[in-house]
Amino acid sequence: MYSSFVPPRQVRIGDAAAFVGTTPRAIRHYHEIGLLPEPVRGGDGRRRYGYEDIIRLLWIRRTADAGIALDDIRDAFADPASAEADAVAGIGGTGDGIASVLERLEETLVAREAELRRQRTAVRRMRAEGSRMGLLSDFVTDRLKDLPEGSLRRADLDSLLVTERIFGPLGAAVQAGRFVALATHPDLREESDRVDAAEEALDDTIAVDDPRVARVAAERHAFEEALHAVIEDSGQAASDDALFDSWDALHPAATDEGTGEDGTGPNSGSWQASKSVLEAIGKMPYDFSPARLRCMELAEELAARDA
Repeated sequence: MYSSFVPPRQVRIGDAAAFVGTTPRAIRHYHEIGLLPEPVRGGDGRRRYGYEDIIRLLWIRRTADAGIALDDIRDAFADPASAEADAVAGIGGTGDGIASVLERLEETLVAREAELRRQRTAVRRMRAEGSRMGLLSDFVTDRLKDLPEGSLRRADLDSLLVTERIFGPLGAAVQAGRFVALATHPDLREESDRVDAAEEALDDTIAVDDPRVARVAAERHAFEEALHAVIEDSGQAASDDALFDSWDALHPAATDEGTGEDGTGPNSGSWQASKSVLEAIGKMPYDFSPARLRCMELAEELAARDA
């Protein structure tokens, strides 16, 4: 003869938590935030949970697992009319209860999914291009794709990353032409290293009126003139024109204002765009001594004189 089993009419918090798949601590939290009404208490003063309590706990657990915030679940349950409509329609009612919460959640998940796709594409690109090269925009790396592997230095890529942050992809793509010339002309790269080292030697121990400052400025100017000549002879000037045309084709709306998507393009004539560029430069730390800054000023003056 089979023994009969009589289910309990009420259970304690531990049994309720075990059945629902949560913890007593979580259930107590539901009580504290008003998500779950306090149940009756037994003669021993402990909470007792009935059928309706368990049903509500199951709802809470399932909706929370779906990503709905506890506050939203509480607000949905707080509106009896909308909750009833949702229940009758199988969570498809027209009230502002759980159905509307689920709708908002789905919109959030769609946006999150799009962001995850964007991040995955970026990670794939970094793996394909190399971690540092992959940090740059396609518009910039397209200019560098024909260079032999390893011909670009880490400092080159770091400089392009900073330029892109300040002037946008177009500014960095133009600067990339400089590194193309250096990568394909070893003698020019060697001279660049020599001038860079001379500038770095103008540390805080050098006075701004030291003769070495003017001499290094003249060397920088001579190097920049030689670099410009190489770029001109290599046909990169025509390539730059095609680069601008390509950018204009990709960003027709920005062309009218002469700015990039973020309003900080290198061709911008607007005061606001220039202000943004200056602010960005002002926030990028460069450990330049007064002597080195003076050297840069003198080199610019020489360039302006010969322009």
